[in-house]
Order: sequence, then structure tokens, then C-alpha cells
Amino acid sequence: MSTNDLSPGELRLLLAVARTGSFTAAAEDRGLTQSAVSHAVRVCERKIGAVLFERGRTGARATKAGHRVLVHARQILRQLDLLVAEARGAATGALTGPLRIAAFRSAAAHLLPAALGRLTAEHPELSPRVLIVPELGRGTAGEVADGRADVAIATLAEDSRPPSGLVVGELLREPYLMVHPARHREPQGLPLIDWAENCSSYTRAWWARQDWLPKATLDVADDGVALSMVAQGIGMTILPKLSLMTTPPRVTITSLGDNAPTRRIVYVTTHATAQSLAVRQLVTELRATAKPHAMA
Repeated sequence: MSTNDLSPGELRLLLAVARTGSFTAAAEDRGLTQSAVSHAVRVCERKIGAVLFERGRTGARATKAGHRVLVHARQILRQLDLLVAEARGAATGALTGPLRIAAFRSAAAHLLPAALGRLTAEHPELSPRVLIVPELGRGTAGEVADGRADVAIATLAEDSRPPSGLVVGELLREPYLMVHPARHREPQGLPLIDWAENCSSYTRAWWARQDWLPKATLDVADDGVALSMVAQGIGMTILPKLSLMTTPPRVTITSLGDNAPTRRIVYVTTHATAQSLAVRQLVTELRATAKPHAMA
């Protein structure tokens, strides 16, 4: 190893500083003195040739260079963990250790439970950790890109490119459906309830072409809230099929026809982690779970 290479211990220390927000808190976290942490960070900065943290009275904040280093630190340390787990698994045939998954709400509720149930039944020493992340901004794929998740269940619009540097594979395509209060005489005359994650330009373009759709008058936090409001007779909404796996009474679901918009659900991981046996088996189980929900 070159004298300019960072050790795993140094990478963990940098992550501790970022996580705790100060050298003092990182020292307590790592069982070191504050001066030892300060010295170690300076050594890392000298090796890299860039300032990684802004020091101030309020603590330590990662610089732009620091943010990039932290991303790679998480990914490198995770690969070291996988190296050990995969080697042991090759000898025993078992999958062990954590499997970090980022998923949006409806995928976590309706795709993950069955897939993880089968996976952990076969490999009881595997420990899935699920992080629920709204599909807004960088969404679940951003958790993978930043090294916080091994694999993500994400949505990818038809008019979007896969995230740079990541591996993407399709799980299913599902239709959008109209949901309105049961027995309402003119459901298309009700206010349209919209939700923040319903935001791809592909879906919006379809909405804009529908003269019968009213302008959204209610914006809500998520698809579950939209569905609850429909059940109360407050309005109507357009939701993807996966959001309608469990529906309250007093609602009716209506097809939008052959030209209805669809939502594409994918898995996202890194090129390195895609080779992990745990990720590969999870993807296999997710596809088996998704198959009944996919469009014919």
C-alpha cells in the first residue's frame, strides 16, 4: 500500500466526523482524543491534497471535496464488508450480514415483504435494513450513489436516463388508474388530488393532454393520503397500480384505457455491488414478487 493511500481506519474516522458533526464528538465515537482526530484528519487531507472539512465554532462540515471523499469511503468500506461476507458465504453457502435497501413507500409496503420473507427464510443470517425514501429529487437511487444503500427500488420515467455510473434493471411496469368515490355520479367533476412523487415529466405530459382532468386543487404528501381523501369523498386522483394494493371501502378504481400512462419500477445498484450474491438473489425475489403486478 502506498504511503498516500488511506487506510480503512482513516476512512471510518472521516465518516465519524461527518456523522457526528465535530472532531470532539468523533473522538468520543471512536474512543480517541480530540487532538488525535484533528491530527488524523490533517494527515488524510495531506494525503489527498484537499481540505475535507470546514472547521468552525459550530463544528466540522464537509467541503465539496469532502463530500466526494465520503461517498467513496462508504462504498469502499462496504466493499470490504462484502469481501468478507461473500468469502465466508462461498464456503458455507449462506448469506450473512446486512443488506441495505432503499425503497419508496408503496414498493416497501407491497414488493419488499414477500421478497425479503423468502430470502431470509433461506438465509436467516442475512439482516435486511430498509430505508424509506420519497421518490423526490435524487430519491432512492441517490442513496445508492452516496454509498448509503446497496440496492434501491426506484422509479425511472420513460424519458429519463439511468443515473450515471449505476446499474439499472427493470422490475415491472404498472398502469396508472383513476380512483374516485364509489357511486359518485360525476367523478370527473371532482377536484383532482395530486401528490408530490407523481412528478415525472412523462406523467405530467399525459395529464396535460387530458381535457377532462381538472386542475389539481389539493396537493398532498403521498399516495396514501390521496387515497384516504378519495375515500372521504373529497376528490378524485390518478394513482399507479401498486399504490392500490390495499384500498379503503367507498372507492372505485377505473381504467384509463389503452393509452394510460405507466410507471416503470427498477432496481438500482453499483457495478461492484451488482456482483454481490445477496443483491442478485434479492433482485430475483423482487422480480418474482413483481410479476403478478406487471402489465401484460
